[in-house]
Amino acid sequence: MKSAAVAALGIVGAVAIAGVGYGAYQAITPATSGYAQVVNVDPIVKTWQEPREVCQQVTVERKKPVKDQHRVTGSVVGAVVGGVIGHQFGGGSGKDAATAGGAIAGGVAGNQIQKGMQEKNTYTTTEQRCNTVMEDKSRTEGYDVTYVFNDQEDTIRMDKKPGERLRIEEGEVVTQ
Repeated sequence: MKSAAVAALGIVGAVAIAGVGYGAYQAITPATSGYAQVVNVDPIVKTWQEPREVCQQVTVERKKPVKDQHRVTGSVVGAVVGGVIGHQFGGGSGKDAATAGGAIAGGVAGNQIQKGMQEKNTYTTTEQRCNTVMEDKSRTEGYDVTYVFNDQEDTIRMDKKPGERLRIEEGEVVTQ
């Protein structure tokens, strides 16, 4: 019976030595599967500009259309009034000269008065004015992820933002 106990003890010892040997092998051989610690995530951002039309209502003042473009009415009325006033002065042929001079001065004055009235004859309206502005746009297209596995640091580009760790199988990051 002693020999069976010794044999059993020998087997247990051999298994223990093999277990220690396997543990030592595991300690010096890096794992190919497990979880890597994520240490940095940098978003990859694409930026560009797009044109956009901006419109607004603005108040504008416009001149009303002129019916008497050459200001004939002002000239004629001014000449008549000036002639009547000029006729009040002088005597004989002087009266005719004063009437003619008054008519000429009145015609010029009437023309200028009508011009001023036409320039002030305005109306206010609202118009839509548009212009193009450049608008900044951006989109995150992926992430550069730095991770540590088996004391080795590496970087991988991913479509989605990862969590705090990455699954590693057979030395490769599982991205699914």
